[in-house]
Amino acid sequence: MHVSVYAVGRMKAGPERELAGRFFDRLAKAGPAVGLDFTGVTEIPESRASSADERRREEGQKLLARKDGATAIILLDERGRNIGSEELARAIARFGESGRKNLVLAIGGPDGHDPAFQDDADLVLSFGKLTWPHQLVRVMLAEQLYRAATILSGHPYHRA
Repeated sequence: MHVSVYAVGRMKAGPERELAGRFFDRLAKAGPAVGLDFTGVTEIPESRASSADERRREEGQKLLARKDGATAIILLDERGRNIGSEELARAIARFGESGRKNLVLAIGGPDGHDPAFQDDADLVLSFGKLTWPHQLVRVMLAEQLYRAATILSGHPYHRA
C-alpha cells in the first residue's frame, strides 16, 4: 500500500524538519517489509480565503481530489479518536488487507479540516486534546508511521 502525507502549510528548515525527515526515511526503509511504500509528503499551500469556513473548504477540496475507492484517508484532528500506537498499526494493516492501494494521512491547516471532508475520512485521529504546532504534528506523525511499520513487522522498537 502506498502511504503518503498531505499537509496544509510548509515545513520550514530546522530541527523539526530534520527529525520528521529522519522518521520518514526510517519508514521508507522499514515499510516495504510489511507492505507499506512511503511515497512522500505533499505540502498544500494555506488558503487565503477571507473566512475560516472558506479556507477549510478550499484546502479540503485539494485533499478530496486524492480520494477514490482504492484510497483510505486518515485525518489528524484534535476532535478525532485518541488511539494507541498498536491500534493505529492494526488500522493501517486492515486498510491494506481490505484491498486499499493507497493511504493518505492529512494534516489540516490552522483552521482544521472541512466537516464534509471529515465525514469522508476512514479515520479521524487525534494526538490528544492539546493543540500542537504543525511542525511537531508532522514529526509525531512520521514517528507513529515508522512505529506502525515496526509493530507490524515484530521489530522491538515498540515496547509496550
